[in-house]
Amino acid sequence: MNEEIRAKEVRLVGAEGEQLGIKPFREAMQMAIDANMDLVNVAPQAKPPVCRIMDYGKFRYEQQKKEKEARKNQKIVDLKEVWFRSNIEEHDYQTKFRNVVKFLGEGDKVKCSVRFRGREIAHANIGQKILERVAKEVADICVVERVPKLEGRAMIMILAPKQSH
Repeated sequence: MNEEIRAKEVRLVGAEGEQLGIKPFREAMQMAIDANMDLVNVAPQAKPPVCRIMDYGKFRYEQQKKEKEARKNQKIVDLKEVWFRSNIEEHDYQTKFRNVVKFLGEGDKVKCSVRFRGREIAHANIGQKILERVAKEVADICVVERVPKLEGRAMIMILAPKQSH
């Protein structure tokens, strides 16, 4: 910007976006000063570099406003965890299943886990069936991001909500 530009010639773009052609740096700088604006290098890798006459302070302000707006509109996706047991009763399963559906509806990812205690680990296929049942019952509102996989004493599956485009 301004005096920091190290080029003998620059391709100049006016304040309204009009092409002013290739000018010597001093002349371009003088035109910016006359317009009471700044000379900003917008494409330093070009030959010759492209500079634009603009109000840099106003430009930065607009940029920050856009970034703030973008941050405000973005949704932070949380990872919620729901634990199941290998010998879970039907009613408990339904309660936990409702939580999974609620979290997916809110746009969060869900980590479904089956925790094995003691010798239950010998029957890991029971945990696999529970997770596959969950995945099958919520298939219309989510995608399985990570298939059920045994990690230590827990079998873990991650579900992500389907993007509604």
